[in-house]
Amino acid sequence: MIREGLLAADRDDLLETAELLVSEIVTNALVHAGTPIGVSFSFVGDGLRVEVTDGSPHAPTPRAYGPNAGTGRGLMLLEEMVEEWGVEPEDRGKTVWFQIDSGRDGGFPTPDPSTVPRVDVDTVEVELRDVPLLLHEAWRQHAESLLREYLLATLDDIDAAEEAILVHAQASDAIALLSEHIPDSGAADDPDQVMVTATEPHVSSPRVTIPVPRKSVGHFATLESAILTALQLADDGMFLTPPTQPELQSLRAWLCDQVLSQSEGRPPTPWASVHEPLLRPAVPAWDDSAVSQAETGVLAADDRDTIVAVSDTALQILGYADRQELVGARLTAIIPERYRQAHIAGLTMHLLAGRALLIGRTVVVPALRRDGSEVDVELTIRTESSSDGGSVFVADIARAAR
Repeated sequence: MIREGLLAADRDDLLETAELLVSEIVTNALVHAGTPIGVSFSFVGDGLRVEVTDGSPHAPTPRAYGPNAGTGRGLMLLEEMVEEWGVEPEDRGKTVWFQIDSGRDGGFPTPDPSTVPRVDVDTVEVELRDVPLLLHEAWRQHAESLLREYLLATLDDIDAAEEAILVHAQASDAIALLSEHIPDSGAADDPDQVMVTATEPHVSSPRVTIPVPRKSVGHFATLESAILTALQLADDGMFLTPPTQPELQSLRAWLCDQVLSQSEGRPPTPWASVHEPLLRPAVPAWDDSAVSQAETGVLAADDRDTIVAVSDTALQILGYADRQELVGARLTAIIPERYRQAHIAGLTMHLLAGRALLIGRTVVVPALRRDGSEVDVELTIRTESSSDGGSVFVADIARAAR
């Protein structure tokens, strides 16, 4: 429709940009709203205005995802290629509009979703306590990438396509409700600052209130079910999205449970990582002899956060006599609790989007010893590949000079 209209108006100078952006906005409406979609266009002065209407109240939000992320680029394209864009609330959803012309300068501000007025709806006030903000950021990106792959895989079955779009839209609605009210962690992207800003209690919020529309409460059950199914497919090697850490699975289950249980009148339960995951066997397809036989302090962990090898010197620094006490344990066993949220989030973002703030840099960090005391160590991390396509993180460890 857009192509025919532009060609008829002899405006093929706008053709490629208009087709691309209409495709992006309509795709967003299709997979995130799952409702009927309206598309209209008009010529305004020397340019083109396009409007896309759907039945979701959630304003689109640009994502600051890494260069290797599997999703999150549509609005980045929109911001770079239009003169102006915005969101107008409707009685039953919203209209996203943009305007382009042949003399694009860009630089228009991005709409703030919090300023978009909402139609009054019956809501449930859900109170989340002790919310781990960094973990939520990592989980959100992992969940969105996983759901996108799940949708694409399900669309291969034509008979299941309509149901797949509905499931994705409902799960996306649940994620959007959380994202609109759970604040960003504020952790710095500067490697020199991340060790300061990404620690507890700075990356948690004692209380977050989320007004969940009654009609959206069931979408959290859909989110839980869809993610569990997608995780099984990912574990079976069907998806490119990397495995998720146990803490993120616990966070998803807690978030969904809080909405569902509080909608039935039950009191809020604070977040806590009380379910310590079972130790995984250390079986990467990787030769650990260079680590286990090293004369210096070296420790290696796989991409599931399991310690797979450790040298004698590293054992001494950490206060262990037997390497079997560490090999097969979670890496969090040697990370002080105030840094664990940052560690899990950082590992997830590295595997998911290539974020590598501390890879290849020497930093001084506290390590947790066997007796519960802490020791400052100089740490330099590098990555190696295992023959099965996974990643192994190898860390050189030495006592920090006083």
